Amino acid sequence: MRFTLIAPVAALAASALLLTGCVDNSTPTPSSEPQAVVEVDKAAQALLPAEIASAGVLEVGIDPTYPPNEYKNDAGDIVGWEVDLFNDIAAKLGLTANYNQSTFDNIIPGIETSKYSVGVSSFFDKVERQQVVDMVSYFTAGSQFAGRAGETISTDNLCGLKVAAQNGTAQYLEDIPAMSKVCTDAGNDAITLLGFDTQDQATNAVLVSKADVFVADSPVTQFAVKQNDGKLQLVGDIYDVYFYAFPVTKGSALAPAIAAAVNSLIADGTYTSILEANGLTAGAITTSEVNAEKTK
Repeated sequence: MRFTLIAPVAALAASALLLTGCVDNSTPTPSSEPQAVVEVDKAAQALLPAEIASAGVLEVGIDPTYPPNEYKNDAGDIVGWEVDLFNDIAAKLGLTANYNQSTFDNIIPGIETSKYSVGVSSFFDKVERQQVVDMVSYFTAGSQFAGRAGETISTDNLCGLKVAAQNGTAQYLEDIPAMSKVCTDAGNDAITLLGFDTQDQATNAVLVSKADVFVADSPVTQFAVKQNDGKLQLVGDIYDVYFYAFPVTKGSALAPAIAAAVNSLIADGTYTSILEANGLTAGAITTSEVNAEKTK
């Protein structure tokens, strides 16, 4: 989600992509998180703001519509590999996480107004976001297209097509508008951008032929293709890789505390175990930082 700035648009337009898509909207089977007990990291815990340490709870804003990162299982529980990771981060800090369901585009405003202390929702670390929140890195991901199997679509010719994306994401706010401008500047038809409140709605739009393709974060697109077993296919390579990061109240000591907890999980192997259980080791980082992105 989740907020990528399109790399040079001309370079993106030059990537050839094949597309087809049909989405299975059944609840995915969650991978099992390693059951190792996470011990409190006293050094990380000591960095916490006093009011959070005394409360013992982190109020988390989350949009659980983005499998496999965060979603609801059949019992209605919020699960996903990012939830597994953040539960262990909270444990490292001697805290528990209270997940508050939100739409994606309301999470950072909720942090700014102190409704939430942190967001867990596949946020890309971007310099402009760092102006209003601090971003704590924990993974790397890019964006990727998918569409109906058996159809051939190239990013050289998305002009005039319908592209689905989740509202509030950079794919919706930046990538597709920039690609569409390339089309119209060349005298071609604009791309029709269809926005949806949840990713499953965006994916389903391709399934039912309301849209030609959808675009989302690479782990989410790849998971949708896997879940739909022959109905969807990936379109082109991952583009525009960013850090995934947790947005935190600007200037709060919580940001370095969370970074220290992530680094503690990296050091003790818990972080790698979670990624391995979900087939996501390619996006692993070696060190968590506050506001790691410096240029984009």
